[in-house]
Amino acid sequence: MPLGGRVVALTALLWNLFGLLVFVLQLAMTPAQRAALPLEQQQIDSAMPLWVLLLFAVATITGTAGSIALLLARRWAVPMLQLSLIAIVVQMLASYALTPVWSLTGAAGLLLPALLILMVAAIWLFARSAARRGWLR
Repeated sequence: MPLGGRVVALTALLWNLFGLLVFVLQLAMTPAQRAALPLEQQQIDSAMPLWVLLLFAVATITGTAGSIALLLARRWAVPMLQLSLIAIVVQMLASYALTPVWSLTGAAGLLLPALLILMVAAIWLFARSAARRGWLR
């Protein structure tokens, strides 16, 4: 893989490691920390089904694994990153369908989910392109 591709792969790994950190911090949050959150966030968190949190786990774990595979120029990066993309899209759709996130945040609340989906999609598309170019083995 050319140097530019390695830079993209390293950036993807850092992005996904940050997502994994956010997931771990959310899991480790104590009741006192949850009580200190803004009321809107508490309402969203309390309405969130556990399976949506599991999608967050799938998205971050497969995204991190896929980014490592991409950095190592392995072909299995593509399906791992695709699974990460599917998981985050379903997670965000479920969050909006099953919690009061829309009524509490409005259109402005869509900015971060849209950014997350676009970034994960861009990483997956890069991996697909790298595979087509023969950069992945």
